[in-house]
Amino acid sequence: MVKIETKLPDEKKPRKSGKKKNSKSSKRTVWLVLIILLIFAAAFGYWGYKTVMSPNVKTADGKPVELFIPTGSNYDQVKALLAETHCIVNEKGFDWLAEKKDLPANIHSGHYVLKNGMTNNQLVNMLRGGLQTPVKVTFNNMRDVNQLAGRIASQIEADSTSLSNRLHNQEYIKQLGFNKYTIPALFLPDTYEFYWNTDAEGFVNRMFQEYNKFWNEERKQQAQTKGLTPVQVSTLASIVNKETNMSDEMPRVAGVYLNRLKSNWLLQADPTLVFAWNDFTIKRVLDRHKEIESPYNTYKYPGLPPGPICIPSLAAVKAVLNAEDHHYFYFCAKEDFSGYHNFAKTLAEHNRNAAKYQQALNQRGIR
Repeated sequence: MVKIETKLPDEKKPRKSGKKKNSKSSKRTVWLVLIILLIFAAAFGYWGYKTVMSPNVKTADGKPVELFIPTGSNYDQVKALLAETHCIVNEKGFDWLAEKKDLPANIHSGHYVLKNGMTNNQLVNMLRGGLQTPVKVTFNNMRDVNQLAGRIASQIEADSTSLSNRLHNQEYIKQLGFNKYTIPALFLPDTYEFYWNTDAEGFVNRMFQEYNKFWNEERKQQAQTKGLTPVQVSTLASIVNKETNMSDEMPRVAGVYLNRLKSNWLLQADPTLVFAWNDFTIKRVLDRHKEIESPYNTYKYPGLPPGPICIPSLAAVKAVLNAEDHHYFYFCAKEDFSGYHNFAKTLAEHNRNAAKYQQALNQRGIR
């Protein structure tokens, strides 16, 4: 008798069914983890995008705010300066991006302008690249280079001491073609653009460039036709500047002094006596003032003084170059105190004008 073994058809199915369930469960877990990671990545990416690209500078009334970073500043000092502006909305976001872009190792001094709506990326790139905004530097009505140093120091980083020392360094100014008497002639009052972190040497060098630009061949020729050098033009212009504030009258006053020079007369310019006495409170020059021993005493010594008695204005310099051609040798302040002058060709006429003015002074009690 033959024994037949019969296999159960579904004997192994339960094992196969268990593996499929485990496999499906594993896949679900993997997908779930991936989805969670993607969500986190998307969230982080969105946060990063907002941190980098969203506006993070908010200024009062939407107006630009100036930021001055002194030379030698470190990152912590820059952060403190930024905090003082009260413009950074999210300081942590700025700090995170600044670290990522290595701003701490790339600090540049200078003058920067924070604009309303700037992103962290724009701000960090501006600071990291040293993309500073120039400042406007203006000076006029300067008595001497020391006063000039103080005025400039209030507008750029260089301090007044370093500027003054540079302008009194005889070896340095000699290289520029000037000396202690003529150095005021280097400066041409105007408004210039400078980087705020310019040092003393950089300022003077820039002024030397502007001086050479102004004194082109045409202007040198103008000066030469009047028998003057550029420095002598500035010296005469400084006297004209102190004689009148009226720019429309300056060419006539310049013409008077040029007539005296051509005729070998003493200039007899009262402002040079005030400069020689170093007393700028003098309102009325008297005979005793004319006795001072000084190369600036144009009542004693012929020709121009050794250098400018102030830093002359551009208007005065141009007035000398374009002086009126006339026959006046005298002028005196008008008795109406308008700031203008009476001009005369003869001494007799001048004395009459002077008497009227002196009478007006006496009436006002000016002695």
